Amino acid sequence: MRRTARLLTGTALAVAAAGLAAAPAESADGGALQVYPATATPGSQVTVNTAACGAKAAAAAGDATAVGAGTFTLAPSTHEGEAIGEFRVPPSAQPGTYEIVAKCAEGDRRVTGDLMVALSGAGHEQVQPRGSVKTGVGGALGPDPVQTTAGVAALAVAAAGGTWLLHRRARGDGI
Repeated sequence: MRRTARLLTGTALAVAAAGLAAAPAESADGGALQVYPATATPGSQVTVNTAACGAKAAAAAGDATAVGAGTFTLAPSTHEGEAIGEFRVPPSAQPGTYEIVAKCAEGDRRVTGDLMVALSGAGHEQVQPRGSVKTGVGGALGPDPVQTTAGVAALAVAAAGGTWLLHRRARGDGI
C-alpha cells in the first residue's frame, strides 16, 4: 500500500512540475508577450503584443534574433494599455520553437513569448511531388507499347528456355 501511495505521489508531483514548466513566461507584474500566430511558416508575418509595459503602453524593443528576424519596435496600439509590433519570419528559418523577447522602454520589464516555426501550418497545403523519375529503365506503360510487349515476350522466352534447360539437366539428358 505504501509503495502505491509513493508511486501516485511521485506521479502527481511530476505532472504538477510539467504543468508549471509549460506555463507562459510572464514578467514580474503579470504581463506576457503574446505571439500571433503561435505557429508560423518561414516567410510569414508575425504580430506580437503585450500589456506589460504599463497603462500608457509605452514603446518596447522587440528581439526576434533567435529565429533570425532581428529586432523590431513595439508601439502603443489602439487597445488600451497594449504595445504591438510585427516582424517577418525569414524564409531560411528552420522548424522549432524560438523565444521572442520584448523590453519595455520605461523600467526594466522584460517579457517573453514562444514562436513555433513549422514547414507547413494550418491553412497551408502540403505540396505533393509530381512527374516521373528519369531512370533510363522505362515504365510498364512506356511511350512505345510495341517495345514494351517485345521486352515482355523476350523475358518470357528466356524464362521458358531456362526452365527447359534446368529440367533436362536434372533428368541427366545433358545440354
